Amino acid sequence: MTPHTDPLTTLREQIAADLLEISALVLRPDEPFTWASGLRSPVYCDNRVTLAYPAIRARITAGFQELIGRTDATPDAVAGVATAGIPQAALVADRLQLPLAYVRASAKGHGRENRIEGRIEEGQRVVLIEDLISTGGSSVAAAEALRSAGVVPTAVLAIFSYGFDAAAERFAEASVAHATLTDFETLLRVAERAGALEASSLETLRAWRADPHAWSEAITP
Repeated sequence: MTPHTDPLTTLREQIAADLLEISALVLRPDEPFTWASGLRSPVYCDNRVTLAYPAIRARITAGFQELIGRTDATPDAVAGVATAGIPQAALVADRLQLPLAYVRASAKGHGRENRIEGRIEEGQRVVLIEDLISTGGSSVAAAEALRSAGVVPTAVLAIFSYGFDAAAERFAEASVAHATLTDFETLLRVAERAGALEASSLETLRAWRADPHAWSEAITP
C-alpha cells in the first residue's frame, strides 16, 4: 500500500523551496542581518518578493485556500494585516470571491480615523492574512482590532513563521488560531537536502531560533 501523504506537507516543502529560490528567504549565518528592532539575525524574510513571480504567487494563494478549507468556520470576508499582508489577502479574496478589508497598525489620524479599512459587518467571520509571523504581535493586534469591532477572526494565516515560542504563547493567550504555509524547520530541512547548508550552519540557525535575543547579544560587538 502506498503511504498517504498530506498535500500540505508537500506544499510546505515546495513553498520553502520557492522562497529560497527567489531569495524571499535568505540564510546568512556567517554574516547576520540587522532587523528594524536592532536584533541580529542569520535569516531575513521578505515575502513581498513573491508578488513578482506569478507561478509562486498562485501556489501561495492556493495554499491559503487549502488552509482556509481546514479551519472550523468558513469566513465571510478576508482581511490583510497592513501592509505586507494586504496584497496576499487581495489575491485570496479574489480567488474565494469574498469581500476584502485590511487592518492598520493604528487608527488613521484624519478623516474617519479608521483602523479597519473596507467594509466588514458586525458578527461576520473574517480570516486574517499575514505575509510573515515573527513574534505574533501585529497579527494578534489585528485580530483584537477586529474583535473590538464586533467581528470574529477565525484564524491568522501567513506564508512563513520563524516558529518562536513567544509567538505561539501570544496566540494562545489571545485565543487566536493560526497556521502557516511553511515554517523555519521546513526551511532548514529543504535547505539541507539541497546542500545549501553545512551542519555547523544548521546548528547556528537552530541556536538563534531557540533564543534570538541571547544569540543576537552574543554576537553584537
